[in-house]
Amino acid sequence: MAEDYGKTLNLPNTDFPMRANLPQREPEFLKKWEEMDIYHKQLKKNAGKPKFVLHDGPPYANGGIHLGTALNKILKDIIIKYYSMKGYETPYVPGWDTHGLPIEQRAIKEFGLKRHEVSPVEFRQACKKFALKYLDVQREAFKRLGVRADWDNPYITLNKEFEAKQIEVFGEMAKKGYIYKGLRPVYWCPECETALAEAEIEYAEDTTLSIYVKFEVKDDKGKFGGLVDSLKNTYFVIWTTTTWTLPGNLAICLNGEFEYGLVKANGEYYIIALELLENVMKVAGIEEYEVKAKFTGAELEGMLCRHPFLDRDSVIILGDHVTAEAGTGCVHTAPGHGAEDFEVCKKYDIPVIVPVDDKGYLTSEAGQFAGLYYEKSNAAIIEQLKSTNNLLASEKIVHQYPHCWRCKDPIIFRATEQWFASIEGFRKEAIDAISTVKWIPEWGQERITNMVRERGDWCISRQRIWGVPIPIFYCKDCKKELINDDTIKAVAKLFAEKGSDAWYEYDAKDILPEGTKCECGCKEFTKEKDIMDVWFDSGSSHAAVLETTEGLTWPADMYLEGSDQHRGWFQSSLLTAVATKGQAPYKTVLTHGYVVDGEGRKMSKSLGNGIDPEDVIKEYGADILRLWVASSDYRTDIRISKDILKQLSEVYRKIRNTCRYILGNIYDFDPNKDMVSYDEMNELDKWALMKLNGLIKKVNDAYEKYEFHLMFHAIHNFCVVDMSNFYLDIIKDRLYTSRADSKERRSAQTAMYEILEALVKMLAPVLAFTSEEVWQFMPHRSTNDPESVQLNYWPEPNEKYENAALKEKWDRIIEIRDVVSKALEIARTEKIIGHSLNAKVTIFADKENYDFIEPIKKDLVTVFIVSDFELKGYDEASDGKYYEDPDVKGIRVNISMASGSKCERCWMISESVGKNEKHPTLCDRCAEVVG
Repeated sequence: MAEDYGKTLNLPNTDFPMRANLPQREPEFLKKWEEMDIYHKQLKKNAGKPKFVLHDGPPYANGGIHLGTALNKILKDIIIKYYSMKGYETPYVPGWDTHGLPIEQRAIKEFGLKRHEVSPVEFRQACKKFALKYLDVQREAFKRLGVRADWDNPYITLNKEFEAKQIEVFGEMAKKGYIYKGLRPVYWCPECETALAEAEIEYAEDTTLSIYVKFEVKDDKGKFGGLVDSLKNTYFVIWTTTTWTLPGNLAICLNGEFEYGLVKANGEYYIIALELLENVMKVAGIEEYEVKAKFTGAELEGMLCRHPFLDRDSVIILGDHVTAEAGTGCVHTAPGHGAEDFEVCKKYDIPVIVPVDDKGYLTSEAGQFAGLYYEKSNAAIIEQLKSTNNLLASEKIVHQYPHCWRCKDPIIFRATEQWFASIEGFRKEAIDAISTVKWIPEWGQERITNMVRERGDWCISRQRIWGVPIPIFYCKDCKKELINDDTIKAVAKLFAEKGSDAWYEYDAKDILPEGTKCECGCKEFTKEKDIMDVWFDSGSSHAAVLETTEGLTWPADMYLEGSDQHRGWFQSSLLTAVATKGQAPYKTVLTHGYVVDGEGRKMSKSLGNGIDPEDVIKEYGADILRLWVASSDYRTDIRISKDILKQLSEVYRKIRNTCRYILGNIYDFDPNKDMVSYDEMNELDKWALMKLNGLIKKVNDAYEKYEFHLMFHAIHNFCVVDMSNFYLDIIKDRLYTSRADSKERRSAQTAMYEILEALVKMLAPVLAFTSEEVWQFMPHRSTNDPESVQLNYWPEPNEKYENAALKEKWDRIIEIRDVVSKALEIARTEKIIGHSLNAKVTIFADKENYDFIEPIKKDLVTVFIVSDFELKGYDEASDGKYYEDPDVKGIRVNISMASGSKCERCWMISESVGKNEKHPTLCDRCAEVVG
């Protein structure tokens, strides 16, 4: 293997480069890049050329980076560096998300804040301090990964310029009628005391008690006459998994087309959908029952039931959302606790009751259960139902239930007055815009399309302090909202000058234009207390960054984030862009999977399977992390473990040592005067350049398609199979034994130089540090000598190097060499020879192979790396004294000890050793070179 040869080199430079000490060497290159201002130099290099703008999705500044954020930033860096070397102008402005609940929670914990006991401005300043602290922590970590960006000028969502632009986006959506305030059920986190967006919900398994509750019929509209003994023992049976929502019940919803049975059992009558009857009876443990009559759901509409424990009626209504998948077909309907319940009750003019407060405690509207925390009320309500004979059955179930993304507690559905963006107002335009975007992988298009098609209106208000205030004013007299072009301009101007803290520092009269008054004539106003959803912040970044930053363009060429962002940043950006501009803010969206451990499990503290990027860098260096990213198929979940990192470090070593070996053998090569023209090159060197050509095409195609794992495999295969195991292995004899300035040696050096120059450029986007080290140590052409490998242009294939006949010839030589290598291995095992240079190879070939080998037989000693070679006819082989490969017909190989003595210079065995009086220890060839 070529990587073992470096130790045999007699090099003049004792401090030979490319040693395996990445953790120590990498910081030196970081310093070099910073001193030379590599970011702006590469921009200047391609100034005026076509742009490629990748808009950075902002990570939360609420802690250090993890492997997921490292993966994301490295992927972006690989793509940007590739486009930069392809000749594009590639401005890259990194960003940070700095508002919202995650930072509030961490700031409260770190600074010991009591949110309700400090002034809003004081609380916000503490949150800002926390966010900026971790922004710096993350920035340094990203730099250490070798990511190139405009680190001194990032976009930050708490910057006043960003906030002002966000207000303008909000104002434009309001102007078009997409913003409204309404009472609707939303995801609500009692722990965080705020509404949540769909993107802030995580689903987790939850074990709960599902109950079957009997609602006594109060008014049957004359339908059950003669069928039942009394309405007092006649019940509609509902099923629910959220017992605590029963105080909010106002109706029971049926499907108008379902068939319902009036079922007699246990001396009572139950109304249950016939399709679900058998299962309900089984859960209730009722073996004997009789269907007395059948009705469609539509026939039962308008009947009244008594609430099981509140002095309130529950009306029978109809809804298409009622299915026969589970339950009884009679759906408990609480308009204050569910979107479908809310919508169906609105059709019947049923009022909304929300008997749960901001903190999750039941209110006076819950009757005897008032004051109980919603979860604690479950047991009390069930006991009450048992005592009044209203509980038919119960059973434990395990189901997926929504949880808060930050505190990880279960959320509740709760109708509150919130600000919404009406998705219905531009849903079709958003879906049409999705189809204009290139999605990588392709399934991303269908995924986000379905999400946008099925989502409800976007709840954009949050009951917190740390964020951009919703710029709405209210008339003190009539309470009507005030928002128009003038108010938006006033707020945007204020935020641009002083930041959003000003909302809390100034009264409404000091913000609004002089003379502002309500339609009712009142001139006094109050301000909205809610802030905007943090997804509205980052979702406005296309306007706040791409439109306002010099050098960037709208729309972006690419957004690149994890697959969770189809319902997060990809979607919020799409919605704000379509609502304000009528098109998507990106041309291409690339999605990667999650990072999991070596067994495919999600990383977590409880499993103890997490890996800190900093630990990887300390042990292996950032280039190994970068190689991990490039080697992974990011379209699925990406595995990492200590074993995987160890394997990758071995792969890295092979690539590095190929470069190191070439460096060691071109130390005396000056490409400005020592290059050998292609026409005069050795045939094997031409073959090597042909293989390089193929590699450049493969790698370029992989980069173009963002299939970096294919690029990784192509380069690794080239370094190990084509270079180390074959080409470099063969030419070492020529490199070490030919005269230093001979055409034979210069030809090999020319090929190696071109290979290394192309290889280091193709590796630059991935192995940022290693490629820089190679570039600094290798010789350069006077016409092409940028001070960093990153300032190069991408290598292009040279059509002159394509040669079909040469390829066919050497493919056949390699096939024969493989047969000989197997024969040599057998001979070593049988102790016939030691090193291959001890061997003489005899090939017995049929006519076709004989005719092929005869003209090149003098070269095969070098190709086989042996001391002697002889070609004979196929039938001359003695029985049992040869090796024959079953897959290669017409060739038999015999291995024997070569005759003569070992040349101390080339190590080959030759009968000419000892015949030269001046150099008795050398063979004729070496004696001639030395002489």
